[in-house]
Amino acid sequence: MVIVTQQRDKCIGCGYCVEAAPNRWRMSKKDGKCHLLGSKNKKGFHTVKISEDDEYEENFVAAEVCPVKIIQVTLK
Repeated sequence: MVIVTQQRDKCIGCGYCVEAAPNRWRMSKKDGKCHLLGSKNKKGFHTVKISEDDEYEENFVAAEVCPVKIIQVTLK
C-alpha cells in the first residue's frame, strides 16, 4: 500500500504535481492551490491511499518535483 500526503496550506500552486500525476492531482479554481484527489483532510494534512502498481511512480515524481517539498509518498 502507498500513502500520499500533502500539506495543502503550504502549496504555492506551481502545478508540477498536476503535470507529473494528472490522475491524482488538480488545480483548484477557488484558491489556485493543488488538490490531492480522493484525499481526506486531517489537521492540514491531506492523505490518500493508492495502489502500488498503478500510481506509485508518478506520485513519487510529483513529490520529487514539488519545489516546497510538501508532498510525501510512503510505502507501507
